[in-house]
Amino acid sequence: MIMIDRLIEQALLEDIHTGDITTLAVVTGKRPASARLIAKEKLVTAGLATAARVFTVLDPDIRFKACLDDGEKVAAGHILATVHGEAAQLLMGERVALNLLQRMCGIATLTASFVEAVAGTKARIVDTRKTTPGLRILEKYAVRVGGGVNHRTGLYDGVLIKENHITAAGGITEAIRRARAYIPHTLKIEIETETLPQVDEAIAAGADIIMLDNMTLEEMRAAVVTIAGRVQVEASGGVNLERVRAIAETGVDIISVGALTHSSRAMDISMILD
Repeated sequence: MIMIDRLIEQALLEDIHTGDITTLAVVTGKRPASARLIAKEKLVTAGLATAARVFTVLDPDIRFKACLDDGEKVAAGHILATVHGEAAQLLMGERVALNLLQRMCGIATLTASFVEAVAGTKARIVDTRKTTPGLRILEKYAVRVGGGVNHRTGLYDGVLIKENHITAAGGITEAIRRARAYIPHTLKIEIETETLPQVDEAIAAGADIIMLDNMTLEEMRAAVVTIAGRVQVEASGGVNLERVRAIAETGVDIISVGALTHSSRAMDISMILD
């Protein structure tokens, strides 16, 4: 909560700065008001508590009532929440609350589309670190709301040896050896591979998870057969809604999709003051 409050406070400072000139000029005195947050298109709801927190950080007396839970699918015109408080405070919090809510709903909605596309397979849809700086905790929450699974949160909580690490270490085997010697036994080692010979080397070197990076469907199927369930298999690179089902059907366990957070479209949501 502390991290989210700091994020919200920074966002409010960025927007209001020395004062909301328009509201200060137009809204005089104390004026109680109510507002509705309305979905303007079909979406999966995510971030209602975050939107509520924007208003209460601005004014603890504001009352925010969510009309549904995160994760629910709604049609255009659905009221997501109502807000009650001083009109000036509602207007000053409007944009920040909507920006965060629209962003989180967009990620949850896109994630749900990917999850639905692979339904019936064993593949899980996971996110990446390709998030908006400062918003990672909220964006990864939205992925979970949409039915996806979080990959590592940051560089500090998981070992993922990528192409540049392999180059710097002098090869896959040496990179895994160094990682194994450095980390505690409670952590797993994932390594990125681009060819089938690299998959063989990663298995021999003792990787716990093997990422198949930008491989063709035929290469993925061959890698899954070679690995034969000995370690988890992750597919990555070039994943989109048109291709994700075919990737899942190769037999991989995990499909990482950077687009969930770096390319999701903000949903259209409005706040209407009554």
